[in-house]
Amino acid sequence: MARANPFSVWQDRQAPTLDDVQRMAADAFANLPGALRQLCGDIVIQVAEFPEDEVLDDMGLETAYDLLGLFQGTGLAHRGLPYTGEMPNMIWLYRRPLIDYWAESEETLGHLVTHVLIHEIGHHFGLSDDDMEAIEAQARD
Repeated sequence: MARANPFSVWQDRQAPTLDDVQRMAADAFANLPGALRQLCGDIVIQVAEFPEDEVLDDMGLETAYDLLGLFQGTGLAHRGLPYTGEMPNMIWLYRRPLIDYWAESEETLGHLVTHVLIHEIGHHFGLSDDDMEAIEAQARD
C-alpha cells in the first residue's frame, strides 16, 4: 500500500491572488465590531501588489517589502470640514509583502491581513504607531 504524501495538499496550491487578499480584507472588516465599522465611515480598502515608488521614497523605505499596509488620507482626529475634490480615506494592503512576511512567520495569512487592516484603521482614527504598539502591549499583558 502506498504511503500518503503529507505534502500533497500543497502540490496544487498557488499563492493568494489580489482578489483573494481583497476578500480576506473585506471579511476581516465585516467581522469587526459594528460600532467600529460605523466609525470608519466611507473608508476604502484596496489591495495592490506593492506600494508605489513615491510612497517608499516618502517613507524612506529601502525595499517594497518593508511596508505591509498604509493609511492614506486625513485621520478622523485631524479632519475638519470636507472640501471639494477631497479624496476618501484609504487603506492599502500590499499582497507581495504580506505573503513574504507570512511565509517567514508562524501566523496565518488571515490573521496577518486582519492585524494589518486593524493597524491601518488605527491610523484612520489618528493613532500613531507608538500609540498602537502600546495598546497591543496592554492587550497582551
